[in-house]
Amino acid sequence: MANELLVAEIGSTTTVVSAFAPNHECLNYLGQGQAPTSVEEGDVNIGLEGAKKDLEDKLGRELNPKRILATSSAAGGLKMSVHGLVYDMTVKAAREAALGAGAVVRKVTAGALRSRQLKEVKELQPNIILLAGGVDYGEENVIIQNAEALAELELGIPIIYAGNQAIKEEVADILEEGGYEVLLAENVYPEIDTFNIEPTRRLIQQAFEKHITKGPGMGRIREMVEGTIMPTPGAVMEAAGLLEKEIGDLMVVDVGGATTDVHSVTEGSPEIQDIMVAPEPRAKRTVEGDLGVFINAGNVIEAMGREQLEERLSFKIDGMRPSPIPRDEKELRLLEELTRYVVEQAVFRHAGKLKEFYGPSGKTTLAQGKDLTRVQWIIGTGGALTSLEEGPEILGDLRQEKGKRLLPRLEARVLIDKNYLLAALGVLSRERPQEALKLMQESLGLD
Repeated sequence: MANELLVAEIGSTTTVVSAFAPNHECLNYLGQGQAPTSVEEGDVNIGLEGAKKDLEDKLGRELNPKRILATSSAAGGLKMSVHGLVYDMTVKAAREAALGAGAVVRKVTAGALRSRQLKEVKELQPNIILLAGGVDYGEENVIIQNAEALAELELGIPIIYAGNQAIKEEVADILEEGGYEVLLAENVYPEIDTFNIEPTRRLIQQAFEKHITKGPGMGRIREMVEGTIMPTPGAVMEAAGLLEKEIGDLMVVDVGGATTDVHSVTEGSPEIQDIMVAPEPRAKRTVEGDLGVFINAGNVIEAMGREQLEERLSFKIDGMRPSPIPRDEKELRLLEELTRYVVEQAVFRHAGKLKEFYGPSGKTTLAQGKDLTRVQWIIGTGGALTSLEEGPEILGDLRQEKGKRLLPRLEARVLIDKNYLLAALGVLSRERPQEALKLMQESLGLD
């Protein structure tokens, strides 16, 4: 079949290749192959070829794709630092833009950059810096001061400016003199209590490709791939946004080998919005870098308590570490327990809370963080959740009728991305949204 389309997802532990047959009016899903990601072997192409071979074995024929698209979170993904003015305002908006684009935010600062913070940024060696601050036609001095301080670091990387638009030309001139490529976006926080995240997200994803091609073997993949190489979490967010327009408020939990990501697309309930301390974006992503079930399995086991975990499992786990495809019953049981823990912790960190404050007029209840109480669909994706029989149960246990945490209610329905296609279809949704949406619904059992 000469018209095959492949989408490769190059992850931190596994490389997945999904095959599609595009026709004039539909997009047919053919199958999927997997192989261990080969970053540590110095060339991600080894893993890609292994996944392609696995798919060919399953299909019983050789693949000669007309096009190849790709997403990647290998080699640590997109490492960023974010700098704004007030933490709960411009800093929060800028950070949400970076996370929603699929970045790993390693450094966040508010206010004027100090020498210690500048030293930490230099040691971090981020792939991209995001500079924001001030509502439009508001504060200027601190932002200009921060631009001057960053310019002196001479890191030679892209800087995205998404702050006060009244001084964007001046900021750009300062940074360009420091040897930076400057990308200008609309203000992420143009006025009080208003997020404007999407323009910056798009710029970050455009800049991502320049970084990812520096990974081992990614230059060759760049030559093979048509179009941009998207950050995998950004592709999942694209899929979530498209799905939400069709089926309503939702949350996606993506359990990976190195991280667990939670994406939510919901405005929340009007009642909670009335008592919200600070605004939250409608589409939000959090990434928990300590909650992976393969690369970070040891850290998760220690956080759970090794003795307590062994007591629940009824066997010792000395030296054990689950593999993406469990080799025996014990590995499967361990993977189930780790997945249950990382899902719960990641969603608890993503969700907001009700908090009580006492003042002159007595007790007041306020809300902080993301309100998930209007979520109608809880969706599981990623290798662990899509392969475990207990996946639906693990996600279903997140629901509650009421409580301090702003979690989905009991009526929320659980869906599993059984074909593990959300990231691939997030890529395809940019050019074939209706066909991608139909395949998402089929993979989720909504067809």
